[in-house]
Amino acid sequence: MSKRVYFAFHYQDVIDFRANVVRNSWVTKEREAAGFFDASIWESAKKTGAVALKRLINNALINASTTVVLIGSQTYARRWVRYEIMRSMFKGNNFFGVHINSIPDKFKKTKSSGPNPFDFLGYKYSDDGKHLYLYEGKNGKWIKYGDMDTYSLKNQAPPAKRGKFYRMSSEYKTYDWVANKGYDNFAAWIG
Repeated sequence: MSKRVYFAFHYQDVIDFRANVVRNSWVTKEREAAGFFDASIWESAKKTGAVALKRLINNALINASTTVVLIGSQTYARRWVRYEIMRSMFKGNNFFGVHINSIPDKFKKTKSSGPNPFDFLGYKYSDDGKHLYLYEGKNGKWIKYGDMDTYSLKNQAPPAKRGKFYRMSSEYKTYDWVANKGYDNFAAWIG
């Protein structure tokens, strides 16, 4: 059965056509074979203000079970991509990243891989395991994540995880669309 996938990406990667290659990979397949429906929103909606945009993202994530972060050159630094990742974690979505700079752009050029956004986001379980504190890396320091508050966990964290900090890149996978044959393997990555 196909899953509803939410794609998080920097709009420049749509302009360069890289994000569209992944998002539209189902076009030449049956939707069931592709393994997903695209539940993303477009960046043009980002002109509405922070509260409205958060509401738009939150609503778009409601029926998505998986979030895929399309990683270009500047994705890691985009405020709303970070929010999409953190909100997806809060919601309990499965998520992973896909490096897309190896996909030729509209001029048939590729780039080296962009920084992994998961390297710049982290979380820490409270000492009692009942809360999750969110962090982002800025200027070489970990600071409290500003677009979402600490939240209570539905299930208490196991004792071994309590009080410990985790960089998201140590917990969440990334793939390269070209090197890891995303067209053929994307449905398996979604799981």
